[in-house]
Amino acid sequence: MTITKTTELSQLDANNIYSYADYITWQIKETVELIKGKVMLMSPAPNVKHQRVSTHLTATLYNFFRQQKCQVFAAPFDVRLYDRKKSILASQDIHTVVQPDISVICNPEYLDDQGCNGAPDWIIEILSKGNSKRDLQIKYQLYQEAGVQEYWLVFPEQNTIHQFVLADNKQYQLKNMYADDDLAIPALFPDLAIDLVEVFAT
Repeated sequence: MTITKTTELSQLDANNIYSYADYITWQIKETVELIKGKVMLMSPAPNVKHQRVSTHLTATLYNFFRQQKCQVFAAPFDVRLYDRKKSILASQDIHTVVQPDISVICNPEYLDDQGCNGAPDWIIEILSKGNSKRDLQIKYQLYQEAGVQEYWLVFPEQNTIHQFVLADNKQYQLKNMYADDDLAIPALFPDLAIDLVEVFAT
């Protein structure tokens, strides 16, 4: 029996439920995410401001964590998510694979050659026109369900950051809204103060 390679997005069935085992066999040029088994095409290449913000944040986090056990990864970087109550799953049992703009992972057991298998401790998503609904609604719910402890939404056009922290009831609470010349401080890492003047500098 001949197995057909998936090299074009058009070969994927929008009605199918796919797993990570399927995802890693695809050889398509488009960048996609897998949301509860459904294929979602990622936005076109981010604009310059998005990339500047991402670079500033990644550099700041890298410098902070390089002497610590936590590690920072910038997109493209596959993160496999599932319910926080389940232990590490096999590829065929995973139906959500996302590529956050920035991920901080403190448990080395979650890291393998393909990326992160489980919830990062902290995720930062930088909004652009094409991904705002996904990050504000869909990924918000996914990250909450998976147990991502802290989630930052960055709005480059407004020079603002919304900081969500997982509360005792396992629901996100808006902890802070940072803007302009504030120092943004992650709840998980209170020794880290991020100067937003530098983050949003043009």
